[in-house]
Amino acid sequence: MTATPTGAPSYARRCAHALNSLHAIPYFTDDLAKELAEFGVTDPSGVYLASRVSPLGVVGAPVVTAVCNAFAPGFVAERVPALWDLVTPERAVEARLRSAGAALERLLGTDVVRSDAMAEAAALATRAAAAGRFPGRPLFAANAALDRPEEPHIALWHAATLLREYRGDGHVTALARFELTGVHALVIDCASDLGMAKEIVMPQRGWTEEEWATAEAELRARGLVAGDGTLTARGAEVRAEVERETDRLDREPYAFLGEADVEKLARYVHGLVGAAGRAGAFIPQLLHFFAPDTDAWNRL
Repeated sequence: MTATPTGAPSYARRCAHALNSLHAIPYFTDDLAKELAEFGVTDPSGVYLASRVSPLGVVGAPVVTAVCNAFAPGFVAERVPALWDLVTPERAVEARLRSAGAALERLLGTDVVRSDAMAEAAALATRAAAAGRFPGRPLFAANAALDRPEEPHIALWHAATLLREYRGDGHVTALARFELTGVHALVIDCASDLGMAKEIVMPQRGWTEEEWATAEAELRARGLVAGDGTLTARGAEVRAEVERETDRLDREPYAFLGEADVEKLARYVHGLVGAAGRAGAFIPQLLHFFAPDTDAWNRL
C-alpha cells in the first residue's frame, strides 16, 4: 500500500486512509452495539452489516455479498435478510449516526467536535465527496442519497463514509479486473507485511478454514502465493497493481478538492484518528493499522 494515485495529489492516499479510519470508529466502540441491541441485533457481525448496508434499504444476502465483497456468502446469508425483521434500514441509519456522534464526542472531547476546524474539515470532505460519480458505486450512491447531518463532527463522519465507500466500490472493480474474489484479496493481504493477521480477518469475515485453504491453493496455482503462505514476487506485484488501480479509480474526489485542501484534510483527520486511538477507539492489535505512527503514515 505505497502507491500514489495516478494524476491525484500526493496526499490523496493518506487522506483516504485517515477517512477510512474515522469511518471505522463506531464499529469498534460500544455505542453502535448498544443502539442496535435495542432492536434485538446483538451479534457483532449483524451490527456491522445492519449499519454498513442500511443505506441500500431492504436487500437480500446476494446483494450484501456483492457490495461487502470480503464477507463469505454463507456468513452473510445467516444474517441477511433476517436482520430486517429486527430493525428497519431507516432505523439502522439513524442508529449509526447517533453512535458516530456519541463516540466521536466522547473520544475527542466537546471542544474538538464543536470547533471551527471540525466544521472546516466537514466542509472539505463533503466537497470532495460531491465530486464522486455514481455508476458502478452502489454503496457510495446509496449513502449519497442520505441527508447530510447538521452537526459538524457527524457531517465529517458521513462524508468520510461516502469517500470510504467510493474507494471501496472502486476496489471491488479493481479486484474483478485481476480476477480476484474477496477471499483471494484477504489471503493476499494477510500474506503481505502490510495487512492484518489471518487470525483476526478470517473469522471476522466469516470464512472457514476450508474456504481459506481453497483460496490459498488457487493463488498458489496462479503463482501468487508460495508454499509457505507468503507472497511470491508476482503476488506482491499483483497486489501493488490492484492498489494502483484502486487509487486510479479513487482519484476524482481528491483531484477535485485540490492538493492543498487534500493535505489539510488528511493531516487534520489523521490527528483526529490518532487522538481517538489514544483514547481507546481501536483494539490494540489494530491500532497501528487504523492510526499509524508518523513513519508508517509517511509510507502510505
